Amino acid sequence: MNDENLQEIHNNGFTLIRGAVDSATVDALMRACQRALEVDDQVERARSSRGHVYAARNLLEVVPEIQTFWQQGILLDSLKLVLGDAIGLVRVLFFDKPPDRTWALPWHKDTAIAVKDNSGASTSFSRPTVKAGVPHVIACDDVLKQMLTLRLHLDEVTDENGPLRVIPGSHVSSESDGVGVENAVAIHAAAGDVLAMRPLITHSSGSSHPGTTRHRRILHLEFAACHELPDGYQWHDFVD
Repeated sequence: MNDENLQEIHNNGFTLIRGAVDSATVDALMRACQRALEVDDQVERARSSRGHVYAARNLLEVVPEIQTFWQQGILLDSLKLVLGDAIGLVRVLFFDKPPDRTWALPWHKDTAIAVKDNSGASTSFSRPTVKAGVPHVIACDDVLKQMLTLRLHLDEVTDENGPLRVIPGSHVSSESDGVGVENAVAIHAAAGDVLAMRPLITHSSGSSHPGTTRHRRILHLEFAACHELPDGYQWHDFVD
């Protein structure tokens, strides 16, 4: 991450790090994820009518490569530059838009975090839920502002396969609209490019074009700046 990337994170809430992960690592991660998605019972999957997995949780426990590939080079340097030295990986999701079943998401901010126990009284966390057997809560802005998401593109992304769209400047708070939906930016990327974004940025995901043969596979990794959470809460995972 260079000075321009850092300024984009600060001003806009996102930046694209070109060529962050080499093709051999991308291929290895793709193979490891596919093995886990096919056979591991710990992974909760959403499947299309033809059997393609288009979303999955709990990959952190069953794909060891995910725990380590970011711990060197430009990704580690970027995380430390934004969050400091005490960073930890706290949640991993997998997304795909397989050719036979595209999907879309409306505008939203990523405000849910995974915790060990969501039953305690708190002024910082609300709306406890359980997703794939893991307790989650909605976190306050102060917690979310100390986080950064890295989205590794495992495929090339163009308008054809439903790119993520983000609203610059909307990361300032849970109430911020930024520059407005009319100025949203579509994230086009090559395989190996990494989108770094703040969880509070407003984003959406459009459908792929009809008839496309392209997948849009993403590894979505959420990082926190500190092992500690308010009110005695604990991260469900914290890989440092």
